[in-house]
Amino acid sequence: MTFKDIIAWKKAYEFVLIVYRLTPKFPAFETYGLASQFQRAAVSIAANIAEGYKKLSKADKLRFMNIAQGSLEECRFYIMLSKDLGYISMEEHEQLNYSLEGTSYYLNAYCKGISNNNGITD
Repeated sequence: MTFKDIIAWKKAYEFVLIVYRLTPKFPAFETYGLASQFQRAAVSIAANIAEGYKKLSKADKLRFMNIAQGSLEECRFYIMLSKDLGYISMEEHEQLNYSLEGTSYYLNAYCKGISNNNGITD
């Protein structure tokens, strides 16, 4: 088993791909602003799940998952801001929110599994 088998990571990776498909549509002046920050935060969710996966202690695993959760909430803000600035359509906003909510659900479930130590040792 690898981090790629974790449902939360799969959902986070799908979210990253959506963010990378949509952010090039942002105005050029946002290339190093909102678009870059949005991309970094989205990548951080999946990257921290992957990095935390092989940590040996429960506390280390949960620390990385908590960082992922923080990045997820940062993305939640960027989705709202992108819509309010008119950079994404309502349909794109809903697509991002749907993907982020799925990621959040599975990340929270993974954290509960780690906390409860339900056979999660990898």
